[in-house]
Amino acid sequence: MPVLNLRSDFAIDADLAMQMAQIGKRARAAARQIGLASAQTKDIALRLIAERLRADRDVILAENARDVAAARSAGQTSALIDRLTLDEGRLAAIADAVQKIGALPDPVGRQIAAFERPNGLLIERIAVPLGVVGVIFESRPNVTADAGALCLKAGNAAILRAGSDSHRTAMAIARAMSAGLVAAGLPADAVQLVPTRDRAAVGAMLAGLDGCIDVIVPRGGRGLVERVQAEARVPVFAHLDGVCHVYVAAAADLDMARTVVLNSKMRRTGICGAAETLLVDRACAGTHLLPLVAALIEAGCAVRGDAAVQAADPRVTAATEADWRTEYLDAIIAARVVDGLDAAIDHIETYGSHHTDAIVTDDAAEATRFLAEVDSAIVAHNASTQFADGGEFGFGAEIGIATGRMHARGPVGVEQLTTFKYRVHGSGQTRP
Repeated sequence: MPVLNLRSDFAIDADLAMQMAQIGKRARAAARQIGLASAQTKDIALRLIAERLRADRDVILAENARDVAAARSAGQTSALIDRLTLDEGRLAAIADAVQKIGALPDPVGRQIAAFERPNGLLIERIAVPLGVVGVIFESRPNVTADAGALCLKAGNAAILRAGSDSHRTAMAIARAMSAGLVAAGLPADAVQLVPTRDRAAVGAMLAGLDGCIDVIVPRGGRGLVERVQAEARVPVFAHLDGVCHVYVAAAADLDMARTVVLNSKMRRTGICGAAETLLVDRACAGTHLLPLVAALIEAGCAVRGDAAVQAADPRVTAATEADWRTEYLDAIIAARVVDGLDAAIDHIETYGSHHTDAIVTDDAAEATRFLAEVDSAIVAHNASTQFADGGEFGFGAEIGIATGRMHARGPVGVEQLTTFKYRVHGSGQTRP
């Protein structure tokens, strides 16, 4: 069978290359129709998609049960299985998120800026769709609906490539979305799920499908994100790790600190906004450290700490240098006592991943400094790191969290899935 070499580091079978090229062409054609669709038409489509997801509940959950059983048989981690698993509540939340996206203001066509030049030209900056968004994800089947719905709301077409762990569930969700699109009079190709588990399909998407993909969003572990960032020929919205911190300052209320720390770490340990490191100001360690560490351990979290944290509770094991850089995605946290705000900020700058970091304090000046000086996409004061989520930001959902500095940063919602163009209005002006 002939093989096409798209890059030196991956190759793709000719039949698969042709299949992927056709997916790209259909997405590009659909993107033009979606980009010109009215806000009302898009919102109707999203409502119909949500209804179809609810109507297809039994089919989607049955396919998800097959995916979960296969993951367990393959010895996958509990964190991955948690991310993969759907139940009636989670599926209902997915449908609700799609419907909420439909209720958001239309981001397309909004005037971002307007100004008049001395020569009388009127210039507008107007939001327009990105075009075709490629989303490569692993074990979270909800990404199928979230990404497809966000892209649709922003006037884009989406090409989705699910990981092998979630492939059956993603296919079932994608079929429901296609049915909703068709019922609204929009092209089913506006949301396409790559139908193969062949990893070479990822390489084809990273190569851009002959110019058909405008941006790539990876959702998954370090291996996937590193590959995407290294090989993509199109722009990437992504974060590599979620090494998130909670810093408990000297002026922190202990009860609030305990509540915020426990929620940041233990609400869901397998998400990128889960706290992975606890920093405690030495000035309050005598009163705050032991209660915080004990609360974590009693909640089922293993604590790896420096000498001061180990001295506070004999159940703490020694932290290594690697622990400060580790995204556990599990019921494990690293803990360190630091000498005040400057040391906390230095630690976060040295070991953090610029994702989400929080301070707990009643000192407004200290909070202001933390929020200004910590260079992360999301910084929080007296709030859990697990609010790092597009739904919690009022975006309906998110296509991912971006920690870069170009175009999109933090939760990528409908506004971040648009770009802009300029409209210039004249009355016969010519340039001298």
